[in-house]
Amino acid sequence: MIRVRQVKINILEDKEELLISKVSKILKIKREDILDLKINKKAIDARDKNNIYYVYEVDALVSNEDAILQNNRNKDILESPIERYKWPEKGEKKLQSRIVIVGSGPAGLFCAYILAEMGYKPLIIERGRKVEERTEIVEKFWNTGVLDTECNVQFGEGGAGTFSDGKLNTLIKDKRHLGEFVLETFVKFGAPKEILYEHNPHIGTDILRDVVKNMREYIISKGGEFRYQTKLTDLIIKNNRLEGIIVNEQKKWDCECLVLAIGHSARDTFLMLRNNNLEMEAKAFAVGLRVMHRQEDINMAQYGKFYDKLPNASYKLTYTTKKNRGVYTFCMCPGGYVVNASSEQERLVANGMSNYKRDSGVSNSAVIVTVNNKDFVDDLFGGLEFQRKLEEKAFQLGRGKIPIQLWKDYQANKKSSLLGDILPMIKGEYEFGNLREIFPEEINEAILEAIPNFGLKLKGFDKDDMVMAGVEARSSSPIRIVRNEMLEANIEGVYPSGEGAGYAGGIMTSAIDGIKVAEAIINKYCS
Repeated sequence: MIRVRQVKINILEDKEELLISKVSKILKIKREDILDLKINKKAIDARDKNNIYYVYEVDALVSNEDAILQNNRNKDILESPIERYKWPEKGEKKLQSRIVIVGSGPAGLFCAYILAEMGYKPLIIERGRKVEERTEIVEKFWNTGVLDTECNVQFGEGGAGTFSDGKLNTLIKDKRHLGEFVLETFVKFGAPKEILYEHNPHIGTDILRDVVKNMREYIISKGGEFRYQTKLTDLIIKNNRLEGIIVNEQKKWDCECLVLAIGHSARDTFLMLRNNNLEMEAKAFAVGLRVMHRQEDINMAQYGKFYDKLPNASYKLTYTTKKNRGVYTFCMCPGGYVVNASSEQERLVANGMSNYKRDSGVSNSAVIVTVNNKDFVDDLFGGLEFQRKLEEKAFQLGRGKIPIQLWKDYQANKKSSLLGDILPMIKGEYEFGNLREIFPEEINEAILEAIPNFGLKLKGFDKDDMVMAGVEARSSSPIRIVRNEMLEANIEGVYPSGEGAGYAGGIMTSAIDGIKVAEAIINKYCS
């Protein structure tokens, strides 16, 4: 096949037949000489608002491939490279007990999937519930405010990403094509095919739930097993080697190979691991607020007069303050909702979520400020306790509801009393409050300095009636579980993985890290 890059088609003319004709002209061949066409990438070029293009990269199956390549010497025309995930080779050491994976978020699920495909029949334990039951519990929490601390937006099958936008972006270098493998796996289990080539692919929380369920059923069909409402509560260690685990504070299981895909909110589990002398270190993270705009305004700012011809627009904005604080937008959810993502009593945390259609009419994203050990007590759990204090203040400010405020009132340091043109799209109850009461003044100063700058980059971002919601405190884990080049912790047999372990930052990178950990186990052990 021949790979053709930079195929541009005006958005008003975009259709499959024109794409094929365009590729045939680029290759200087007849239309009928293209036997098949596969789209690899599709992005939007909106730099010129009067001429917006879809930009494609395609692989074309053609007659006389060698002759065509010979006649087209161009950096954007080349032989299609072989891009395929290579499955790992098995090791020789025999396992005396079943591999146990703690957590069924993206890292845990993809680790289990690889192991199951290779014949290892893993056991996945999850403190929350299966995704169907979890969805009902979360909806009940949003409607009533009654929180289940073991099953919520943070805990349960699918992980925290299940109640998110389902974005599948990653900036990691991927010479082994792990990202493509993850996307192909999502499609295999029910995700739309366009995620294979879209520039900013997403699934949406509604479809992601079905994908998670289908992955679980497949893993079970391969001999894997899932245990819900099963919480890791202790490790059994002898001579610095894992021998077993204790779940639900009473059941003892033999275990010599344990994957910790616990997620960034498993604060009680982090404490247990520290008590077992697992080596961990504090890491930097970021905290801030969720901001909401009318999606139509964001679309117009990004696309101009053709905004209604294109999918809902996203954005990514960054700024460095005069005091050298990094401020940036994070987890942008076009046509989405702000959600109450709490997991601890009398503490409140907000997050963003979109369904596949992204049709709420309101966009949201986090505006977050980098923090480090200068902002809190400089010890292992200093960042975690800093998060908790912010969440406690947010809970108190909103009296258990998500506190919200207009941008103009945040600037004036006063509680809002009326909404403007933007109707908040929020899952869970909300109430007006002065969000500046949540943060140390250094954080407020950074937000106050950054948002007008974002308004210069994206017209209307700093509108007076922009709705802000607090608090976004769990953008990433404040702790990293140290592991060696074989991806093993200082306790032999323990494999930290995913976002909670400090090695990922979203669905894609967590899934990829889960695959890497599965490979490390497979390279060492035979099934």
